[in-house]
Amino acid sequence: MANAVEITSSNFQGEVVESDIPVLIDFWAEWCGPCRAVAPIIDQIAVEYAGKVKVAKLDIDAEPGLASQYGVLSIPTFVLFKDGQVVEQTSGARQKDALVGALNLRSHA
Repeated sequence: MANAVEITSSNFQGEVVESDIPVLIDFWAEWCGPCRAVAPIIDQIAVEYAGKVKVAKLDIDAEPGLASQYGVLSIPTFVLFKDGQVVEQTSGARQKDALVGALNLRSHA
């Protein structure tokens, strides 16, 4: 998680809504095995898309209000924001290429 920004209700506005570049948020929880399994993939995406996409993590146990606001019903859920708006969303652990494809990252970066 070294490359990902931690999102909380206090920094959501500045880190996500006001971001000049798209923001990919990984909604996760410490107890979630699939979330831990996909964490290295999220770190790879953070490195590969550095400067083009901001990669962030949001702990749903710490921030249930934000998880609820964006309709997160299962984790891991990945939400791509552009200009403060949700443009893509997908759930479930996936391989890197499948996740990048599901989020249409290449066209948003």
